[in-house]
Amino acid sequence: MFMFDRMDEKLVMAVMETIPAEITVIDANDEVLAWNRHENRLFHRPMTSMGLNFRKCHPAHSLAKVEQIIAEMKAGTRQKARFWIQAKVGDERHMVMIEFFALRSEDGHYLGCLEVTQDIEEQRHLTGEKRLLD
Repeated sequence: MFMFDRMDEKLVMAVMETIPAEITVIDANDEVLAWNRHENRLFHRPMTSMGLNFRKCHPAHSLAKVEQIIAEMKAGTRQKARFWIQAKVGDERHMVMIEFFALRSEDGHYLGCLEVTQDIEEQRHLTGEKRLLD
C-alpha cells in the first residue's frame, strides 16, 4: 500500500509532474478534478476545463466511446480500457497509448476515472536489452 499521508503536498506534486505520462482525474459525477504536466501535454487541457463535465471537453469524434467506457465502469462491468492512436507530436506522428482506469473505494464503489496518456513511440522501437547504468 502506498502511504500518501507521509508525503507533503510539494512531494506529491513533484511525483505527479515527474511521472512520464499525462494523467487526468474525473470524479464519480464526471467532473474533471485534476491533471498533471499542464505545460507540455500532448492533449492540452485549458484551465477552463477544471470542474467541467468531461463531455464538455472531450473530442466529439470519440465522445460516445468514452461515455460507454465510463458507463461500464460505473456499472462495474469494466475496470479499464486501453487503446492506441497515431498522434501528431511536434512535426512527427507518434504512437500514443491512452488508458482509462476505474477508481474504486476499498469496497468497490465507483469513485471516478483515471485517464493516462503516454507517448510510446520510443518504447515501441526497443530491442534487446539495456541494463541499469549501461
